[in-house]
Amino acid sequence: MSRSVHTFRLSFNLLMGLLVVFLGCSEENKNRAVEVSDSAEKTTTPSDPVELSEAFKTYWYTGLAELTSYRLEQARYGEIREGHAVLIYVTEDFNPVKQVKADYSKPENISVLKLNATKNFNTGIYPYSIMQSTFYPVSNNQHALKVSSSIQEWCGQVYTQINNRDDYEVMSHSYFEPEADQEFSLDKSILENEIWTQLRIDPQSLPQGEIELIPSLEFLRLKHLPVKAYKAQATLNEGQYEINYDDISRSLTIIFNDQFPYNILEWEESFYSSEGPDAKRMTTRAVKLSEMKAPYWQQNKNSDVILRDSLMLR
Repeated sequence: MSRSVHTFRLSFNLLMGLLVVFLGCSEENKNRAVEVSDSAEKTTTPSDPVELSEAFKTYWYTGLAELTSYRLEQARYGEIREGHAVLIYVTEDFNPVKQVKADYSKPENISVLKLNATKNFNTGIYPYSIMQSTFYPVSNNQHALKVSSSIQEWCGQVYTQINNRDDYEVMSHSYFEPEADQEFSLDKSILENEIWTQLRIDPQSLPQGEIELIPSLEFLRLKHLPVKAYKAQATLNEGQYEINYDDISRSLTIIFNDQFPYNILEWEESFYSSEGPDAKRMTTRAVKLSEMKAPYWQQNKNSDVILRDSLMLR
């Protein structure tokens, strides 16, 4: 064999080897790209953020919270209990990594409209205290970033939290043995808790028609129902939003001012308050008493107690 032919064969073999390596790397990169693409498809991508109106900015970015008190008639154990409810709305920066209120200004912080909703009422000799917190992006282009609920009464306390990450990460603690301590994930769906903040940004964006949503954490814990999405029908009329759940025989109606800032005037929640053959359908109602805007976190002196008179809470 001549040296030129031998050299040609070596060069050809080398070229083919390099081609195989190249194609193999290309296929590996292609597969890797598919994996990345599949992963991206599994991650919920928010839609474009809404543009905030000047009226919204003027009302919500003043360094004040909106406090609204309500006369409460709470159905519990087959009877109506009198009490008070308070809705506390305020904008703040939210740390999306730690999923808490941000202490420092960072580019990755998300501006949220936070709602702390509280209820206080008595059942006979002992009191109930309920609080639910919702952190909803003012961009109005994704689900609430975090929702939590705590219920305290003399028998014990329960706490549930949902963190919006790749899925909904649910953590629940209860003094009831069947519920006890739980951690699990859920597919993302509409949260009833977020409805109350989404409404304040743009009522027209509320979900309508046949939907699936996770009922309020307060209701699920009081009724000892699984934390999951349930089928419902939602309708929006002028100044009224209504949800009717098919599976759990429950309805929620929110009455609000149909002009900005869409203040919530009252609400009704109908369900079966007791269990067994004597169960009867009852309605919880809350009607607005008073409203004020204030930096309440600074008003913590004994002399500030008088401010509760303005909310008719004394």
